[in-house]
Amino acid sequence: MSDQTRSVDEELQHLEIKIKQLKMEYEQYFMGSRPREPILTRGEVQKIVARFSNAPIQNTALRFRFNNLLARYHAFKRQWDAILKRIEDGTYERQVFRANLRDRERADARAAKEKTGGATAGGDLFDAYLAARKECGESTKGLDRARLDGVIAKQREAIQAKYGCQDVRFRVVVEDGKTKLKATPVR
Repeated sequence: MSDQTRSVDEELQHLEIKIKQLKMEYEQYFMGSRPREPILTRGEVQKIVARFSNAPIQNTALRFRFNNLLARYHAFKRQWDAILKRIEDGTYERQVFRANLRDRERADARAAKEKTGGATAGGDLFDAYLAARKECGESTKGLDRARLDGVIAKQREAIQAKYGCQDVRFRVVVEDGKTKLKATPVR
């Protein structure tokens, strides 16, 4: 076996390994465990393919092997490009499932927030208000749940009478270093 044949054989082995690696990386990307498309590996494989496509391979067995690797690479490439197009169009099954799951989680969080009167998911409105006041360095002396509930009930009645709404949603906000309760009429 000549040195040129040996080096072509070694490079074809390297190409085969790179194609397998690229296939694995794309599978990981489509499963969601890899954050980005494996563009660098695909570029490396494309360079090797281009180099062999433009160079004559004298050995028939090595030419046959390259043609098989090239056909496999092109089949994978068509498959990957089709999946990427479906992802861009928003019709890829796994991506659609994840998007629907995220939408459901957001809707559940919104519903839980509305049930607690706009409080954070980690507790009720009183806890959120208390935590915000502590963060801003405001005093929490004399602040208790019953007192806050009384203030909210009065504000709710006044806003319902003023706007003719069914309910009022309250949330805790910090403006200019001061903790406030913001009321939103719910129609």
